[in-house]
Amino acid sequence: MMQKLIEEVWTDRSLLQKSEYQEAIRTVIAQLDAGELRTAEPTDTGWQVNDWVKKAVILFFPICQMETIEVPPFEFHDKIPLKSGYAEKGVRVVPHAIARYGSFVNKGVIMMPSYVNIGAYVDSGTMVDTWATVGSCAQIGKDVHLSGGVGIGGVLEPVQAAPVIVEDGAFIGSRCILVEGVKIGTEAVLGANVTITGSSKIIDVTQSEPVIYKGEVPPRSVVIPGSYSKEFPAGLYNVPCALIIGKRKASTDKKTSLNDALRDNDVAV
Repeated sequence: MMQKLIEEVWTDRSLLQKSEYQEAIRTVIAQLDAGELRTAEPTDTGWQVNDWVKKAVILFFPICQMETIEVPPFEFHDKIPLKSGYAEKGVRVVPHAIARYGSFVNKGVIMMPSYVNIGAYVDSGTMVDTWATVGSCAQIGKDVHLSGGVGIGGVLEPVQAAPVIVEDGAFIGSRCILVEGVKIGTEAVLGANVTITGSSKIIDVTQSEPVIYKGEVPPRSVVIPGSYSKEFPAGLYNVPCALIIGKRKASTDKKTSLNDALRDNDVAV
């Protein structure tokens, strides 16, 4: 029933004036906040984007009014409330960490001074380190470490677009940037400053011939920044890419440090 109402009001925005449609939107956001709904979720055949849930997130903005939010001595002025009730949720939140209402942060998550946007899902045991950002609708798995300054891009429109997905046990190094719906496989390790977009080349250089991926880092891969030569009208230039230099060893604990994982693959750190 809620999905039907969301689809109707998405098609005809004049329905936003009616209370039953506003209530449907608010119910979806409340369920996102509680982790009962997700903008994208794993299935037996891969990840599924729930378009109608993303539509509800977009529609939440026009039915909310700007208001002052006071957290003395700080003050905010926004349409979306801040998430609350962290003690009951079992989440550790260090000042000045902020999560917006409509995001889900599971038990055992640690939020250093960081930001989690509406529609995002952060699963249990994950560390969101200092100045890391988790964009709208991004999906972060269990026991993930988002290191300092990591930028996880958000996506609301187009509604069918996949969000950034970081699967269970992954380690994302400092200042990494992941955008445009890229997927980081289970227990992968990304070195500092790796940038991956939907069109970035992810090159496995562990064999005699390179294997090129786009939009997805395979599970347990160890990845560092790299570059390759590309011919342009003005000449030959180096273009950024990501290099898969090995696999995480079975003996490596999920809580391994980035340095240990890179040393296992003979990379200077």
